[in-house]
Amino acid sequence: MVNVVKKRLLIRKNRPSSQLELGIAPLVEPDRNHSKGGRSFYFFDFDDNVAFLSTPVFVFHRESGRELKLSSREFAEQSAHIGKRGPFKDYSINYDDSVGTFRNFRDRDLGLLSKWLGRRQTFLEDLAQALGFPEFHWQGPSWSCFRHAVINRRPVSVITARGHHPETLKDGIRLLVDEGFLPHEPNYLSLFPVSHPRVKAAFNMPMDTPISRLKQTAIRHSVTEAFRVYGENPHHRFGMSDDDPENVRLIVEEMVRLKNEFPDNSFFVIETHRGQFIKREVFANYTVDQILLPVGEQLSLF
Repeated sequence: MVNVVKKRLLIRKNRPSSQLELGIAPLVEPDRNHSKGGRSFYFFDFDDNVAFLSTPVFVFHRESGRELKLSSREFAEQSAHIGKRGPFKDYSINYDDSVGTFRNFRDRDLGLLSKWLGRRQTFLEDLAQALGFPEFHWQGPSWSCFRHAVINRRPVSVITARGHHPETLKDGIRLLVDEGFLPHEPNYLSLFPVSHPRVKAAFNMPMDTPISRLKQTAIRHSVTEAFRVYGENPHHRFGMSDDDPENVRLIVEEMVRLKNEFPDNSFFVIETHRGQFIKREVFANYTVDQILLPVGEQLSLF
């Protein structure tokens, strides 16, 4: 395990803004290190980070088999305690993709009739439903950063616990374009729905590998892809945004390893748990944290 010492740089008491205020023109600007050939690479978790969706998670009572519906945020906060202690100590997780805990985070087998009737994958249905509410209801703490990356055509990776096909993720993000929330589709570097069987197989990892470990692997693959596509440059900068504390812990571990391998490049982790917005720069054996508030500071992260 990588041991990292945290150094607190700045603390602000107010909570971060979760949206780009109406009436402010989109900020189009060159990459911070563009004059030196460097690029800024933005990696994003999606749920409760870029957007809040109503997709439910289910846990099952060990004796009766009764299922209990949780929000993704509730599950993220309680997942480490399910079956062990707390309010869900008598419940368990079912990993069956069809009837289990995460069934709505997987693609459904839609037949021709379902498609003719207009049924879509749950990711698209839930996102479309969310977009019907005011923006402050569905835009997550990293929405402004995501939108900024898209507007400026920064290379973007989506690294999510969901198990949809990558094309399903693209279809959902295309909906954000169709509804006018994004001017165009992202400049995709990679798409890793890490619970998808093909993604796990490509990583050569067991099907029961924890999400946090899969995300570590996805980050490494994305950094490797960045160097392959854009060349190895000491002025490249990499940042990953996620809301789950356990994911963040292992993301930091992986970023430390990457920093030791590529000491001239910059690596950041953005933690958005419970709406906070902590920018954590990762060094070889310590991190420096900065709690950010204004949208303008979020938009100049990397």
